[in-house]
Amino acid sequence: MSKAGTIKTGIAGWVFASWRGEFYPAGLTQKQELAYASEHLGAIEINATFRALQKPANFRNWARQTPQDFAFSIKGPQLITHIKRLKKIETPLANFMASGPLALGARLGPFVWQLPPSLSYSAERMEDFLTLLPKTPADAATFADRHEDWMKEAATSADGVTAIRHAIEVRHESFANPQFIAQMRKHNVALVTADTAEWPTLDVTADFIYCRLQGAPRRESYEAVLDRWATRIAAWSEGRPMSDGAFVGLSPEAKPRDVFAFFVSTDKVHAPANAMALAQLLGARSGE
Repeated sequence: MSKAGTIKTGIAGWVFASWRGEFYPAGLTQKQELAYASEHLGAIEINATFRALQKPANFRNWARQTPQDFAFSIKGPQLITHIKRLKKIETPLANFMASGPLALGARLGPFVWQLPPSLSYSAERMEDFLTLLPKTPADAATFADRHEDWMKEAATSADGVTAIRHAIEVRHESFANPQFIAQMRKHNVALVTADTAEWPTLDVTADFIYCRLQGAPRRESYEAVLDRWATRIAAWSEGRPMSDGAFVGLSPEAKPRDVFAFFVSTDKVHAPANAMALAQLLGARSGE
């Protein structure tokens, strides 16, 4: 039997006032919060990269505060997804790659690209974007080397990086197209599983799974559905068929896959608890 994929459950961001006294113990300083979160969770999605480029020193500092087997996923910049809408993005993509993600080394998880709700499916635009994305550490380093000269600090070495993975979250109904699913599979890019009313499908398109668990409208708690998600994630990880849900295309080969599952917005105050409860249901502490 093939070895099961790694499962990491986590949260989006780690600095939230409502978590103090709820998740973070009283008296814990803000500077200690990342280290504390990484001891109890397997991964964190960094959202600050969506608004602005960060600095390599930030990524190195975050890496130093977390265990070796911890993973950070990195949200792609709005300049690429929302402003330029995936067009003429070679230079912004090079600047982003050079801004510090590669400095995470072994802790670098997937890049996640969230498309705006108004962006409809174009096969040509998606093919250009998917082709452009670097797929290996060497490719990412080469891309980072092409950053603009105004960047005083740049991290262009991929030392320690074990894989470059990408996930795309779509939010327009026109993407419910078998051609799009086929494109994603050709490039081994994961279609984000987002449990929203706008995008309820669970098509597997890569050698890993990326879940952004946001909650359907008016859902106030994940407690009632955690077991269902645990069942789905276990099937993906173990390489068993998973047919519980809506799908656009045909199911791919069932094989073990790594799974990243982040609790993102709805029931935010309980996101860390939900992530830990899901990991417990899956039979292991987050990150193991």
